[in-house]
Amino acid sequence: MTTAFDEPRRLAELLGAQDQAKALFAAIAEGGLIRPGVSESELSQEIFALAAERFGVAQHWHKRLVRAGPNALATFHDETEERTLEAGDLTFIDLGPVFEGWEADYGATFALGDDPEKARLVADLDVVWAELRDFYLAHDGLTGAELYAQAHRAAERRGWIFAGQIAGHLVGEFPHSDFPGGREESVIWPRNDVRMREKDADGRERYWILEVHLADPEKRFAGFCESLLV
Repeated sequence: MTTAFDEPRRLAELLGAQDQAKALFAAIAEGGLIRPGVSESELSQEIFALAAERFGVAQHWHKRLVRAGPNALATFHDETEERTLEAGDLTFIDLGPVFEGWEADYGATFALGDDPEKARLVADLDVVWAELRDFYLAHDGLTGAELYAQAHRAAERRGWIFAGQIAGHLVGEFPHSDFPGGREESVIWPRNDVRMREKDADGRERYWILEVHLADPEKRFAGFCESLLV
């Protein structure tokens, strides 16, 4: 664990954790784990085993989330019925592996099939994420509420709706839930009027995960991505 003033190392550790999470996602895709006929819970267990065997992950700081088809419309805390992946499904995976005491939080969407509208949504996840990152970097005094509102505007400009109740949250040394401050200022949502770049009460920089959750206007399908906002 670092001191509050060792910010270059803190950021380097978080970036390193994210790099390992990206490598885990690449292994999931390359290994053919995301396939028709596997259930969400079975896929989650296969991911857990892969993360432990290939990447030494013994702990996940939040539940492993696998959402396929219509379940991809649900947000993190929603309860959904078990689904078996089907041809044509959009499936998103949201993982929070802990690497040597540092939290990663990474999410991506995978398309089973070649539906052009679903492919467009998957592509737009990265486009909207990059637009929101640039908006954040361009506005020093931006609050969580303001970035959340911008997420809705960015989604609507591309013909989608923003399906997330939040657009991200703090991340850091495990467990970041022990950081000072209440929940309202630890997530990117309408109730956060604190400037995102303010330091916390212990003098540490606050590092954010930016989430993008898009759905088609008729709520037939959805996708999700997230990564470190730097």
